[in-house]
Amino acid sequence: MTQEFLDALSGSVTLLTPVRGRGGNVEDYRIDAASPEAVDIAGRTGKELVGLRVLEAYPTVLGTELWDGYRSALETGTVWTGAPFEYEEIVAGIPRLSRFQIRAAPSGGRLVVSWERLDAGEREQHRNTVMQRLSNLGWADWDLLTDTITWSEQVYTIFGRHPDEGPMTLEELPRHLPAEDLPALGANVQRLLGDGQPIDHAFRILTPAGVRHLRIVAEAERDAEGNTVEVHGFFQDTTATRNIEHELLERQLADTAQRSQLNAERDLAARLRHALLPLPQQSLHVADVHIDVVYQPAHQGLNVGGDWYSAIELPDGSLFVVVGDVAGHGMDSVGTMAQLRFTAKGMAVTGTPLTGILGRLNLLLLHSGDSLTATATVIMARYQPDTRTLTWARAGHLPPLLVRDGRACYLDPPDGVLLGATHDARYTEATLALGDSDELFLYTDGLIEKPGEDLGASLSRLVAAVTATPASHRDLGDLVTALGVPGEPRDDVCVLRITASRSSEQL
Repeated sequence: MTQEFLDALSGSVTLLTPVRGRGGNVEDYRIDAASPEAVDIAGRTGKELVGLRVLEAYPTVLGTELWDGYRSALETGTVWTGAPFEYEEIVAGIPRLSRFQIRAAPSGGRLVVSWERLDAGEREQHRNTVMQRLSNLGWADWDLLTDTITWSEQVYTIFGRHPDEGPMTLEELPRHLPAEDLPALGANVQRLLGDGQPIDHAFRILTPAGVRHLRIVAEAERDAEGNTVEVHGFFQDTTATRNIEHELLERQLADTAQRSQLNAERDLAARLRHALLPLPQQSLHVADVHIDVVYQPAHQGLNVGGDWYSAIELPDGSLFVVVGDVAGHGMDSVGTMAQLRFTAKGMAVTGTPLTGILGRLNLLLLHSGDSLTATATVIMARYQPDTRTLTWARAGHLPPLLVRDGRACYLDPPDGVLLGATHDARYTEATLALGDSDELFLYTDGLIEKPGEDLGASLSRLVAAVTATPASHRDLGDLVTALGVPGEPRDDVCVLRITASRSSEQL
């Protein structure tokens, strides 16, 4: 047997010539010819194997069943077929184990050996099995001529069917479907079998584990006369994907509904706030003083804050001015702001002292009936034009800033905790004689607050910003802008500047 003969063979075939010692015993085998498709564990193919000795190339073969099989074939003259044979070799320092089915046929004192490698096919089959399991996908074949159905292992898992029951026929399949899914699947199967058209259809089945969503992708093979003789297809369980899609849709709908509700709440709160508060920036004269006002609501998401102010001339000719800040955002804050604003104005008109007003506002928040008690800070003042005296009180609010003769300082605050904090709240008053050139600033914390900054530093920034320009050129809107942090959203801002004047108008 020559190399030319093996060149015409497919598969892995080698021609081995025994190498005998002095006693005639076989000591090794020499590869004298090899088919083009012959390959060993090291990747040597075809003619690269010719001339190699078996024990030189594969030393661990000695003493194995394979070695004994070669000897048996030579001695008996019969073909030897071995059980699957495992061989390990070190390649590039890495152990590699392969499995082969080996057949040795004696021919003229030599051996024709064929090697069928099993591990590659087994690995491929294992990969396919893993891929089917991970994707929950299985294949199915229908031979309509022999009425033979073949399912892969994963299809049984998909249908919740034990392999002992065998595959399900196309006629049996509709019995496992909800009634509403039958017409569409029936039409697709009819198109597949009758017209030979491929199908890709989603449907549901009823299994012991519950309803499952499946997808079938199938195509038909037809004979020369156009009759469908075979069907090949895949089933995929898409239940998990459908559940995720359904959950995402529910979350999207819930999110949309929540956003719609929040938008409606924001719009309503904004309308209510605009109805309660005057224009965002203006100047007015009340009780012989001039008041400049800047009010900027927050523009952060769906939040609507509760900053507020009021300035009115009282029946005795005095001025009542108040600035407040309700904790939180949204409709609750706006509603609380409205209660405080109208209650404070009403009590001031009846002549109630400032401390009495704050005490009543505190009780109002403590007994509002809400599950979560609201809190607020307030600063209020009454100015008497005849004595030019300003009496003021506060409830947890930031102190007023007085600018006199070009110098700015904060007034020493009287006692007063924030509204809604405690039943034992105590409030006191302080007085200030307001001169012609004095400027008094009342404001909410949104004017000066900066993320991560200490309150003392924030108050110092306000002093620096106010004194940076002369009073004659000091614009309240520019002051608000200068104190803002670029790129950072800010809370509601409310600022009032009070100076001496001679006119009468009310807000």
